[in-house]
Amino acid sequence: MMVKTRMFPLLIVSALAVMVYFIFTLSRSQPGNHQHLYPHHISDQSITPVNDTKHFMVGAYKEHRLEGSFVRIISIFRRDSVQPLYCVFYCGSHWANGMKAEVQMHSDHFGFRFVTTDVLCPNLPDCNPSHVTLATQADAKLAQNQTFLRIQNLVKREEEEFQFNFTVCWSNLFGDYNNVLQVTQTLEMYKLLGVQHVVVYNTSCGPDLERLLQSYTQEGFVEVVPWPIDQHMNPSRGWQPSEHGGDIHYYGQFTTLNDCVYRHMYQSRYVLLNDIDEIIAPYQHQTLPQMMDVLQRQNPKAEVFLIENHIFPKSQFEPSGRFERPRWRDVPGINIMEHIYREEPDYRIYHPSKMIVQPRAVEQTSVHSVLRNFGQTVKVPPNVCHIIHVRVPLRGGLTKEELHEDKRIWGYERQLAPNVDKALEKAGLLI
Repeated sequence: MMVKTRMFPLLIVSALAVMVYFIFTLSRSQPGNHQHLYPHHISDQSITPVNDTKHFMVGAYKEHRLEGSFVRIISIFRRDSVQPLYCVFYCGSHWANGMKAEVQMHSDHFGFRFVTTDVLCPNLPDCNPSHVTLATQADAKLAQNQTFLRIQNLVKREEEEFQFNFTVCWSNLFGDYNNVLQVTQTLEMYKLLGVQHVVVYNTSCGPDLERLLQSYTQEGFVEVVPWPIDQHMNPSRGWQPSEHGGDIHYYGQFTTLNDCVYRHMYQSRYVLLNDIDEIIAPYQHQTLPQMMDVLQRQNPKAEVFLIENHIFPKSQFEPSGRFERPRWRDVPGINIMEHIYREEPDYRIYHPSKMIVQPRAVEQTSVHSVLRNFGQTVKVPPNVCHIIHVRVPLRGGLTKEELHEDKRIWGYERQLAPNVDKALEKAGLLI
């Protein structure tokens, strides 16, 4: 009886050893597998360094529009340090050795050291990838301990399945920008115009604006994407390296716009690409859906719509004072309802536009136009739609008499003003 009792633990240990041996042998036999069956490091950051390079990955997206099977990685590359790179895939149950990456630097960089870059990764026939990384060597075994990106847009959804009809992509917030009142009025205007979703890439902002964005995020209307680009390089506050210095244009504005387009390619029918202090406003329709329905019927092959920028100088106030609301006096920022005088653009010089796009038609975009697209581009007449952009004057020599009175924003007064109050109260920003 004593012998049997002593042997029992030995039998258990032996059985466990055999099980471990078979599990290890089975895992080693999986095709393409070298050490483990799942990426150990999956990025939860918006900017991910590529090992042994001076480059960064931002987002990986399955490409459904090109001939062949590809994954596109939106990236930031240092222009003077390009080297051969390989795309290493995790295929759901095994690893695939790297395929040579096709590097496509965007044409817009204004001479800065870093540039927005698309990396096209050809997919292997026997691989249904869920994660990807860039490596300097093709051997998947060597790349397994690198940081991988989750591949998005794996499913090509149809329009009726999209979560949103209209999404606004605001590029970068940085510095101590704290223009709370204008941002609140802009967000509430966009709600009235038919927008369901606003995305902002945030490096930093003022404390009051941070509270406001948190409130809208909790509501589900705003999505804030952290954008810590200043932890990886010296971003510029301007567009000319000779004048503004830095490593990349406007805190990586081109990169965030492209990433936002791809994030919403199969989530939103339309994407508006404009700045945080701009409102793309219809002038012959009450809402953006009404306007776009008409524009699409008139231009059935168009998928990129250019919208003129019109500046409303913040130095010129409407004289009645009807919108000098006492409750807003202590809220930091510009009250756009007080500024109804619009500059006439000087068409003799370059006049920039912003855009409404069908994201599925965009391959690469800049700020004022697309760089590569699959459909037609239409310039929308300013009497149909233009941007309400309250800011410092562009043509500072114009008097009030030389400006155009434009009260479009007042057409939404009844709903806009109380909605702004409610939003500020909810964020704890009204005294």
